[in-house]
Amino acid sequence: MEPILIVLGIILVIVVGGGLWLYAGRRRGQVPDEVSAHKPMSVEDLLPSEEGEEPPDEAAAEEPAATLESPESIPGRMQRLRARLAGAGGFGKAVLSVLSRGDLTEEDWEEIEDTLLTSDLGIEVTTSLMDELRTQAKVLGTSDPEAVRTVLRAELLKLVDPTLDRSLNLERPTPADGAQGVPAAAILMVGVNGTGKTTTCGKLARVLVAQDKTVVLGAADTFRAAAAEQLTTWGERVGVDVVRSEKEGADPASVAYDAARQAADQGTDVVVVDTAGRLQNKAGLMDELGKIKRVMEKIAPVGEILLVLDATTGQNGMRQAQVFSEAVGITGIVLTKLDGTAKGGIVVTVQRELGVPVKLVGLGEGADDLAPFDPEGFVDALLG
Repeated sequence: MEPILIVLGIILVIVVGGGLWLYAGRRRGQVPDEVSAHKPMSVEDLLPSEEGEEPPDEAAAEEPAATLESPESIPGRMQRLRARLAGAGGFGKAVLSVLSRGDLTEEDWEEIEDTLLTSDLGIEVTTSLMDELRTQAKVLGTSDPEAVRTVLRAELLKLVDPTLDRSLNLERPTPADGAQGVPAAAILMVGVNGTGKTTTCGKLARVLVAQDKTVVLGAADTFRAAAAEQLTTWGERVGVDVVRSEKEGADPASVAYDAARQAADQGTDVVVVDTAGRLQNKAGLMDELGKIKRVMEKIAPVGEILLVLDATTGQNGMRQAQVFSEAVGITGIVLTKLDGTAKGGIVVTVQRELGVPVKLVGLGEGADDLAPFDPEGFVDALLG
């Protein structure tokens, strides 16, 4: 009996002693809460990573990468913009409706003339077009809608003039004497307040980036605090640098020069400079615009000076165009808000009076609602 008790006692001592030893070991090797909270590492986690790389940080892996907006393709934009313009209606559709009546009376011709005059074509263009339409109506001798449409389309297309060069000058210019770096093709945006000039700068940058061009934006509209912020937002969306001054009311010419200088230093393809909305009756502001151009040309010639016009302003827009043309010279027109008018005659008038083409059109608030002006598409949209 005694040997059994002795054996049981020894076993009990071993069990109690072993338990105490394990408990003490755990206390000495206790793991901090912030580490023990992690899941146990797998065998793969313990193996060294390839090329000495550290294991990826889970928190960083969950962070989404910043993505830039992808512009819509030009063919897609053109098709959509034509549809929007056609939906807005146009003077061509109204004229076509009258011409298709057949056996036109003098009252019918007066109705056509009134329609043309109210479409911002102007008296001279309207008179010329009326004479041509009367002649063609006699020669044609029919009121067949398709035949009449063909004649009217040909006459309108002649007025819009598809032979004009509407491409943007994006060739890198020769540096000015003493200038360093590789100058960018320079585009200067001008126009009065409310035409959508700053937005057009951003949209144009988006178009250029889609064509694999590198771009720098210059925020030289320093008199309107929101302009620089607006352009900066566009720069972030498109993924291009924006040169601006943090001081409101800073010298616009200085900002424009800095933008052109940075573009040349970086070897950027195009620099697009926004300017303040300048009222055509303020000579001082127009002089300042000339100064911006002269300062930029210390680096290289400015290849494009685009006047942004609101298509809904009609003949008043024509007067704006003439003043800007005299002040700095204009190489092209950007017509915005063309979807907001059923007129469209301003296209013909501004080209006829200034001898410069409409190069771009805007038809809405969307980021891709800016496209090259297509004469045939424009006329077809007018006719519906």
